[in-house]
Amino acid sequence: MTRIALEPECSDTQSIWKDFRKFILINLAIATILQLFYCPICFLNLEYFIKLWPQFLFSFVVSMALSWGGSRVQEFWDPRISWIKEPVKRVLVSGITYLIYAFLVSYVIVFLYAWWDDQFTLDQIPWRRILDFSFTPMTIAMIFMAIFTSRSWLLEWRKSAIEAEQLRSSRLASQYQSLKDQLNPHFLFNSLNALSNLVYEDADKSASFIQKLSKIYRYVLDVQQEELVELDRELEFAKNYLELQKIRFEENLGFSIAVPNCEGCFLPPLSLQLLLENAIKHNIASQDHPLFIQILQKENEVWISNTFQPKSGQKEPSAGVGLENIRQRYKILSDKTPEVTKTENEFLVRLPLLKIDNR
Repeated sequence: MTRIALEPECSDTQSIWKDFRKFILINLAIATILQLFYCPICFLNLEYFIKLWPQFLFSFVVSMALSWGGSRVQEFWDPRISWIKEPVKRVLVSGITYLIYAFLVSYVIVFLYAWWDDQFTLDQIPWRRILDFSFTPMTIAMIFMAIFTSRSWLLEWRKSAIEAEQLRSSRLASQYQSLKDQLNPHFLFNSLNALSNLVYEDADKSASFIQKLSKIYRYVLDVQQEELVELDRELEFAKNYLELQKIRFEENLGFSIAVPNCEGCFLPPLSLQLLLENAIKHNIASQDHPLFIQILQKENEVWISNTFQPKSGQKEPSAGVGLENIRQRYKILSDKTPEVTKTENEFLVRLPLLKIDNR
């Protein structure tokens, strides 16, 4: 138990030491680069190289102080002023804060270095010369400020972009689930309504209707959590659904399904059922005016058409839950949109086929 309890603490300690070593190595590299810039020949002569150590130590201390301070300044202002909402204010506040810090720290380090190097005594402090020399580290501070400002802005921009995408995905998932939740009660209500009418007409047909309905509803339950389903599964379901309706309407309803190639193609689940349901619900299906429904593939689309013979009092089939539901789901899933065409004798809906990459 003791060993397990100590594991997080050990991990935190290792992480701290790792960050500390990285911090030291980076500032050693910066100090080395600075010395190479000011005295490249010093690295070619051992005597000069030895004499270089005080200046190297000075550069190393300045680099550590300025880089550490830059990180703390950004950490202080990050939760207080947003780069995204108030970028100008953030630049000004961060810049002024860091430059004040850098000046004070540079002045102190220059003072201590010059005193340690016996360049003055405490009773004769050259304040102006120390001030002038402090502007050299301030040049380094400007570079650090640019680096830390850019890093802080990029990190917050990235965080904001990720959060926005997560929020968008969450919102779309919620909308899509809400749309799918409409399907089950809508489908079940209409099926039971049809069954209630059929019971009084023919008991045998009612029994067959119930058996097929149970198979169809199994599919509805299987796909209710999916965003997309394979086209061949939707077609099989559509065939079962139409055969179910055929029990009810007999020769008053005819259908044809002609889809030669459905491999790798997808549709939002129950899209076909919603359109077929609308066609049957809003059109006459009688002996004198039989209703014919056709499903066929045209390149990258599935066409669902039916003879246009609206029931009395209806000028055209109502989109209702069906078509609008499909439109909304396509809007969430892709940039493609179903198209509706109505002529004097035909009502046609063209559903774009989706690929996995379009999800």
